[in-house]
Amino acid sequence: MLRDRLAAALARPAAQPRLAEDDLRWDRPFTPAAVLVAVTDRPAPGVLLTLRQASLRAHAGQIAFPGGRIDPDDADAVAAALREAKEEVGLPPEKVAVAGLLDPYRTGSGYLVQPVLGVIPPDLPLVPHEAEVAALFEVPLAHLIDTANHIPRTGEFGGRLRHYHEILWADRRIWGITAALIINLSRRLAGLA
Repeated sequence: MLRDRLAAALARPAAQPRLAEDDLRWDRPFTPAAVLVAVTDRPAPGVLLTLRQASLRAHAGQIAFPGGRIDPDDADAVAAALREAKEEVGLPPEKVAVAGLLDPYRTGSGYLVQPVLGVIPPDLPLVPHEAEVAALFEVPLAHLIDTANHIPRTGEFGGRLRHYHEILWADRRIWGITAALIINLSRRLAGLA
């Protein structure tokens, strides 16, 4: 069963050190956030990703996992990730078999992101929330965790030289925080048959 295989992989140490944070510095307390890394349960699993609306104030037009800040009413990071996935793409929480938590990640924008790994049935009739999500798509898990697709890049942001990764798939450019979370996932799943 896919969920059990993913949970077992999470219990092992990562094959390489995890990426822990953006290379920007933050001088205030981090805001807790959670994202859902939803893997489709099919012979060749995929990962659900969103394209954020270009009109959004933060991370406009970028590719991301469904997620957001943890609200005071959320019991924990899992509850927050499931709530956000329901709000953003219409994913019913009861359809997610949670496999476990991935490594947390600190962002240069002041968030401490807790990725939640879950397995969902394939081909659910999901509907993006049009104010937040421009598109919803699935990328093959094998493509995302293949280290040959993790391209290191350098660029100037906010007047500073930054190092980041990008992953290209079809006409999509996955980079920044989302790519870092995927790289951490790939390090956890290394050797998963």
